Amino acid sequence: MSEIFRPPVTRIATLAGHRDAVYALTGGTGSTVYSGSADGMVVGWDTAEPTRDGELLARVQNSVYALRHLPELNLLVLGHNFQGIQAIDLAQRKLAFATALPPVAIFEMVFSASRQRLYVAMGDGTLAVLVLPDFRLEKLLRLADKSLRCLALHEDRGELAVGSSDTFTRILDLDTLETRFTLGESTNSVFSVVYSPDGARLLTAGRDAQIRTWDVAAGYALSGTVPAHMYTINHLAFSPSGQYVASCSLDKSIKLWDAATLTLLRVLDRARSAGHGTSVNRLVWPGTENRLVSCSDDRSLAVWQVEV
Repeated sequence: MSEIFRPPVTRIATLAGHRDAVYALTGGTGSTVYSGSADGMVVGWDTAEPTRDGELLARVQNSVYALRHLPELNLLVLGHNFQGIQAIDLAQRKLAFATALPPVAIFEMVFSASRQRLYVAMGDGTLAVLVLPDFRLEKLLRLADKSLRCLALHEDRGELAVGSSDTFTRILDLDTLETRFTLGESTNSVFSVVYSPDGARLLTAGRDAQIRTWDVAAGYALSGTVPAHMYTINHLAFSPSGQYVASCSLDKSIKLWDAATLTLLRVLDRARSAGHGTSVNRLVWPGTENRLVSCSDDRSLAVWQVEV
């Protein structure tokens, strides 16, 4: 039996400047990432030049939990809690669109290029659907009595995975928004849903600290459960190659897993890797340089180099 390769991972930079916990993180073009914080600031960073200061793109009144880069339109969309969504024109560095939504928290947004729709997960259990290019509100659909926390798109199947604090993950038809499947094995809030790059699997995780794998072609049958962290898992992210999946948690750690088997490869924490000292909230793999970026309640972002 061949020995498992455990890639070395090194923290190569700290990106500092936020004044409060950093909750939102999304990849941009190339090595760019964007962060949003409880301080209301939205900042752009270049992970290829981590010694450069971040660029302040927006300052809003409330916490920012959700960001989404739309490369085709060169827009950065931010969920401005209790105010709706705003779209920033990245070329002109100015507000391009704003749409008011019900005055609740916005936890995640995903964009379907094929449908030209932005789907927004909201704190009152409502899914909002906006039509581009003008971000017109098309529909508000109440799905749950508790918060919708996370979203993932499967464009090929025309499906939207919606994870909720009511313990359920619902798989919706992208066009009709009817529920095709309801995944109910989680025992607490679902905070992260992500499809594998090949679309064959859905991974879910959340407050019960388990990573669950669902076989998409088999009607989302549960195919595995891994007790992955000590406390709440806040986010999951596949590497662009599909070789790895990273998880981050309230337990202050990031874990790197073999994506095919969910074998644990590395633990990135304060003691072993100069990791974050508080909850790690979100992850993104920018560009193609095998870099992973994390953000934390400690007000910083960390840039990690994964040696493959």
